[in-house]
Amino acid sequence: MKKLIPVAIALLAASVVLPAQAATLVPSGNRSVEQPPIPGASSRRTQATSTTFEAKYRKIYALLKNDPALRGKIRQVSAAYGIDPIHMAGAIVGEHTYNVDAYDRLQTYYVKAVSYLSNRLTFSYKGEDVSDFVQRPEFDICDGKADSYSLWQCRDQVWNRSFRGKTVGGKSFPNDRFGATFFQPLYAGQTFGLGQLNPLTALQMGDMVHKVSGLPKLDVRNPNQVYKTIMDPDLTLPYVAATIRNSIDAYKRIAGFDISGNPGITSTLYNVGNPEARAQQLKAENRTRAAAGQPPRLPQENYYGWLVNDRLDELKALF
Repeated sequence: MKKLIPVAIALLAASVVLPAQAATLVPSGNRSVEQPPIPGASSRRTQATSTTFEAKYRKIYALLKNDPALRGKIRQVSAAYGIDPIHMAGAIVGEHTYNVDAYDRLQTYYVKAVSYLSNRLTFSYKGEDVSDFVQRPEFDICDGKADSYSLWQCRDQVWNRSFRGKTVGGKSFPNDRFGATFFQPLYAGQTFGLGQLNPLTALQMGDMVHKVSGLPKLDVRNPNQVYKTIMDPDLTLPYVAATIRNSIDAYKRIAGFDISGNPGITSTLYNVGNPEARAQQLKAENRTRAAAGQPPRLPQENYYGWLVNDRLDELKALF
C-alpha cells in the first residue's frame, strides 16, 4: 500500500464529516421560583396610566383571544419561520404587559400605520442623517457585510465603541443606544406596533423577512416606510417572527443551547435584544464553569419571560 503524501492526508481529513455536537435542550418552565424584579420605568409607566400589569395582560390576551384572524396570521407566519406560535404570542403579550398598553381593536394599528405616512420622518441626530453618519470612516469595517443583520449589528458595535458618550470631530454624542439616538424621530426610547419593534431591529431583520416572506427590503433613507412596516400588523408580524428565529439560531450556534422549547427565554431575548452578545457571554461563563468542574448555567428568563412561562397554559390555549 502506498504511503499517503501530506496533501492527500489533508484532503482525506477534510472529506471526513464529523457529527455536529447536539445542542442542549433548555427545558420548559421558569428557572426562578419567583418573578425577577420588574424595572422601575415599567412600573412608573403603568402607574401613570392608572392601570396594572394584570389589567394590561388581560387586555392584550383578550385582543388575541377575540380575533381569530389575527391568531391565524400568527400561526401562518410562525410556520414560515419554523417556530411555535407560542413564541410570537409570548413576545406580543410581554411587550403589551410591561411596555405600552394594547389597543382594544386590531384595526387601530392599521389606522396608526397609515397616519405615520402623513409625517415627514427622519432618522437623524442634530441634523446629521444616519445614512450620512454611517459613511464616516469608523464604519468602514462594516463594508461588505453579507446581510442586513450583520451590517446593522456591526454599525451598532461601532457606535458603542467609537461614538457613544464621546466627542468625535468636534461633535458630542450622547451616552445612549444607537437606536435611541438616531432611530426615534417620534418619541425617544419608544417602540411601536403590535410587536413593539424599534426601527433598528426592523432594519436588521430586513433581509431575512425579504427572503422568507417576500416583503420589500427596508431602506434607512425612507423612515416612513420603516414606521409603516412596524405599525401595520400584516407587515410587522414577519419581523417579530424573524427576531425570534434569529435568537433561537444564535443561542444554538454560539452557546450550544436549544431554546426553541422555552418561550420564556425567547421572550426574554425579544425584550433585551443582542442575542449574539448574550449567547457569547453565556458561552464564556460556561467555559469557566466547566474548567472549575461546575455544571453549565442554563439561559435564564427575566421578569418579562417569567410571566410568559407562568401563563403558558393560558397562552397555549389560544392556539
